[in-house]
Amino acid sequence: MNLQLIDLFWLTLCAIALWGWWEALKVREIALVAARRQCQELDLQFLDGSVALRKLSFRRDARGSMGLARTYTFEFSSTGEERYNGEVDTLGRLVKDVRLDAHRISYH
Repeated sequence: MNLQLIDLFWLTLCAIALWGWWEALKVREIALVAARRQCQELDLQFLDGSVALRKLSFRRDARGSMGLARTYTFEFSSTGEERYNGEVDTLGRLVKDVRLDAHRISYH
């Protein structure tokens, strides 16, 4: 089998795309765990069991290196009647922040 330069280019491009997709799935799972944990710690209902990518950008980390920053959104409820929004910010594979909209506090 004789590989041409263009074949190597396409193979490399496919490998990079596959790696990017795999990395995105891992970071999404990290954000999902963070959202679920935050809701559990505050005795909130994590709705729909998912997070959705809202924003993608490049940002510098604490060492000054560029990294891919993602913001994921999710919904939660405190009483079971209303839906509120939350966000998880990640930089690379690290969770930087979890924010929740102001919500009613349910007393059991």
